Amino acid sequence: MFIVAITGGIASGKSTVSRVFQRNGIPVVDADEIAREIVMPGKRCWHKIRKEFGDAILLPTREINRAALGRTVFENKELRGRLNMITHPTIHRTIFFHVIKHLLSGKQWIVLDLPLLFETGILMDLIYKIICVTCDPETQLQRLIARNELSEEDARLRINSQMPLEKKCEKSNFVIDNSGSIEDTEEAALKICNMLTESNQHWRNRLTFLGFVFAILFFIYYLNKIFNFLPEINIAARWK
Repeated sequence: MFIVAITGGIASGKSTVSRVFQRNGIPVVDADEIAREIVMPGKRCWHKIRKEFGDAILLPTREINRAALGRTVFENKELRGRLNMITHPTIHRTIFFHVIKHLLSGKQWIVLDLPLLFETGILMDLIYKIICVTCDPETQLQRLIARNELSEEDARLRINSQMPLEKKCEKSNFVIDNSGSIEDTEEAALKICNMLTESNQHWRNRLTFLGFVFAILFFIYYLNKIFNFLPEINIAARWK
């Protein structure tokens, strides 16, 4: 199995691209979805956030008021760092669990939807290819304002808290420009999906993994021949 990451800026269109992969049978692990799940009322991260930021960021339903919390942390880098220290370890562990689950299920490849891939560096050493979804700054701003019902000032704070899109594009293997129509974006995503599906990288990864396992087993066998630290098992005697 190999891992492909989708990244980009907030409201740049990552979800549109992810849906193309899902429709073609590729599992997608969405970091934003995980981030919403781990802060539901009663969860460990929910308790930590409430303790750190107080009841002022809670809705009457006891759910976290994401808009209020967002205004607080995007205006203060230190508070944003505290929130990340609460949520990021749990998000990363959950993502890793999903990767292992798909690996054991025999999937050819999977997609990780990671908005902060370059900012956090999560699983960078395990990722085969990176897709960056981008759009022009004005389109990104207007989409974010409309989607999250934000003021222009709040929207700019969220955009500026992330690495600039042009830098993310430079670090990626594929770039999808989502400034135009959804159809154009989906067509570009489908081409990349087909290209990756035809790749033999998953076989190379499996052979590398098997080689690693055999190397460890041979090393243990060789040490045992020298030091005889493994007990001898008389199989025939067990059946007498």
